[in-house]
Amino acid sequence: MARLSVNINKIATLRNSRGGNNPDVVKVALDCERFGAQGITVHPRPDERHIRYTDVLHLKKVVTTEFNIEGNPDERFIELVTRVRPEQVTLVPDAVDAITSNAGWDTIKHRLYLTNLVNRFKALGIRVSIFVDADEQMVRGAKETGTDRIELYTEPYAAQYAENREAAIAPFIQAANVANELGLGLNAGHDLSLENLRYFQQNIPGLLEVSIGHALICDALYLGLENTIQLYLKELE
Repeated sequence: MARLSVNINKIATLRNSRGGNNPDVVKVALDCERFGAQGITVHPRPDERHIRYTDVLHLKKVVTTEFNIEGNPDERFIELVTRVRPEQVTLVPDAVDAITSNAGWDTIKHRLYLTNLVNRFKALGIRVSIFVDADEQMVRGAKETGTDRIELYTEPYAAQYAENREAAIAPFIQAANVANELGLGLNAGHDLSLENLRYFQQNIPGLLEVSIGHALICDALYLGLENTIQLYLKELE
């Protein structure tokens, strides 16, 4: 069964829109764990428009499941991860002005850069995952960096799912097969939802973890957070 890591960025967005500390991202993270989530993901960005760097420090003190910090590895991000030492760091090539992640790494073009980062984080005992598109060459390039895992960028799958789910899943199956052959751990995330998650996990061999934020938090507005997490876990059975 793939593990569910809940991305709590949207909780921080809601808090920041009003000021103060309501909703409390630390309490929500603890509630997610209590309701069955097997990990907590945060994605701090340079402008701190949702998760703040201080949030990450506070969360590290209390999160007892897997703590995953994802983001563009600029110097501030590297310093934060080095200080916090989460169980996993996910490297994402976000532009500074990106609303959300919209592409994986070109692991061939940036191989040396990524290799240096992977070595740096692994030396601290942190598992490293690299965010990649469902492209065989990008998966093979990731392997060359020494990374432990890749995270497949699943927005293209989600966008095409309703129209033709077989076509939507095909490149992801191929990428997953390559990852398995190379001995890479396999994560996935971006726009996975109650609608498309079960089909994805049933067809992707070796899937270890999904990171879900936006859809899960939106569902929780209608269904309640505890019920929503249980529903996502059921889809992963």
